[in-house]
Amino acid sequence: MAANAPVPVLLVDDLSANLLALEGLLQRDDLVLLKAQSGEEALELLLQNDVALALLDVQMPGMDGFELAEIMRGSERTRHVPIIFVTAGSSDRQRQFRGYEAGAVDFIAKPIEPHVLRSKASVFIDLYCQRRQIAAQRDELAVSAAALREADRAKDQFLAVLAHELRNPVAALMSGLDLLNRQRAPEQAEMIRGQMERMLFHLARLVEDLLDVSRISEGKVSLKTGRFALKDVLLSAVEGSRHNIDAAGHGLTMEMPEAPVWLEADYTRLAQVVANLLNNAAKYTPAGGEIRLFASADEAGVEIRVSDNGVGIPADMQARIFEIFTQVENHRAHAQGGLGIGLALVRRLVLLHGGSISVASEGQGKGSTFTVRLPIIHGQVEEIGPVPPVPKG
Repeated sequence: MAANAPVPVLLVDDLSANLLALEGLLQRDDLVLLKAQSGEEALELLLQNDVALALLDVQMPGMDGFELAEIMRGSERTRHVPIIFVTAGSSDRQRQFRGYEAGAVDFIAKPIEPHVLRSKASVFIDLYCQRRQIAAQRDELAVSAAALREADRAKDQFLAVLAHELRNPVAALMSGLDLLNRQRAPEQAEMIRGQMERMLFHLARLVEDLLDVSRISEGKVSLKTGRFALKDVLLSAVEGSRHNIDAAGHGLTMEMPEAPVWLEADYTRLAQVVANLLNNAAKYTPAGGEIRLFASADEAGVEIRVSDNGVGIPADMQARIFEIFTQVENHRAHAQGGLGIGLALVRRLVLLHGGSISVASEGQGKGSTFTVRLPIIHGQVEEIGPVPPVPKG
C-alpha cells in the first residue's frame, strides 16, 4: 500500500445509529471507515483490509466485542491491531481486566466525548502511518540495494569482458612484433603487419566506444548539427558497415524515401547510430542471413528500422538491452568481440537528437527489429517510395 493512501479504521457496532455517530465523529479525508454490525462481518473486513485501529462495541448479540478481540489476537494477520472497546455498561475492574486480557488498549464509555475519541484514535492512526512510511522506505531501500547489487555485478562482468577484449589484441600485437623482430620474409612481414593493423583498429574502436559513453554520461558531447538528407546519412552508414555484412555473407535490402527528406542532425553521429545497428544485426545473425534497412517519413517524423533474421532477443531482456554493459548471456558466442555498450551508445545518441529507439523480437532465433524515430524539418516531406533492393554483396 502506498505511504499516502487513506488509512482504514474498523468500526463495529450492532446498531446502525451508533455506527453513523462514530463515522461522523471520526470522518477525515485521510481515513477509510469500515463498518460492521456483527463480529462475523468484522472478521470478513479484517481478511480484506489491514486496519490501523478497531473500535469494538462490547455488547453485541452473538459474538460480543470480547470474543471478537480474542479471535483477532489469535490471528497472525490481526494480532497487532490496536483495539479500543466502546461500552455503554459499567466499567468495573473485572470488566476492564477481561477487556485488557482480550487485547484492548483502552476503553471509551458511552455517551462518547468527541475530543476524547478523536485524540485517542489519532495516536494509533499516526503510529500506523509512521509504520507504513517506514515499510515503504524499507521497500525502497531493498529495491535500491538490489539495483546496486545488479550494477556491481554488471560492472564486474564488464571488467572481465574488457580484460578479455583487450588481452586478445594486445597479445596478437606482441606476437606480431616478436615475429617481425625475427626478420621474416617480406611477404610474411606484410601479412603480419596487416593482422596488427586489424588488431589496432579493434583496440581503437573499443576505446572510442568507451570514451563516447563516458562523454555522453558526463554531458560533454555536443551535436554538430546541420541540414542533411536522410538518404545520404543512411548510405554513409551502409558504407561503414558493408565490410561486416559482406564478410558474413548476409543479404542487405534497403527501402527508403525516393523524395528528399531533410533532417536537422549531426551527420556523423546519426550515421554512427545506423551503422552500429547494422553491425549489430550482422554480428548476431548466422552467416548467410538477411538484414533489412527501412526508412520512412511523414509529418510526425522519420522512422528508421533495422531488422534481421538472427538469434533474436528473449522477452525478459528486451527492456534492458539498451542498458550500459548489458549483453544477452547466451549471445556471447556470437558477439565476436564487444563490450555490450554499442546499443547503450546508440540510445544515448538518439536521445541527444530528440528521438527514441525501441526493439521488438518474437524471441530466441526469430530475429529482431530496432526502430529509431527522429524529428523532421517540417515542410520537407514528399511522397515516399521504396528503392530497389540491394543485391547480396
